[in-house]
Amino acid sequence: MSNDSSLFGRRILVVEDEMIASWTFEKMLAALGCKIVGPAARVKEALAMIETEAIDAVLLDINLNGEKSYPVADVLAARGVPFFFSTGYNKDSIPHGYRDVPMLQKPYDATRLAAILAHLLISKSPL
Repeated sequence: MSNDSSLFGRRILVVEDEMIASWTFEKMLAALGCKIVGPAARVKEALAMIETEAIDAVLLDINLNGEKSYPVADVLAARGVPFFFSTGYNKDSIPHGYRDVPMLQKPYDATRLAAILAHLLISKSPL
């Protein structure tokens, strides 16, 4: 995956409770030239980082150690911070109010990650 200069330096908060997935995301984001914030493994940690860190976008796992991350999504939406879900769930298992949020589904793909970030931060074009 090549470094996309349009994403270079963008600060991405990683909210993920699985260490291996977190490392994978960090590696993919670094390859895009992004700066990684976090990771946060719990809802409370994510909310604290949103309050204290400069963030351009958030990669948000839906299930954090059995706790749903929708309260984090609500805060991000209220503040106008772009975010997307990373999940093994399909769209049908997500509550209706969140189904329009972009999703990076397992198995995680670096090209899809780059496309979602470009959509959220640069072009706003359809995914």
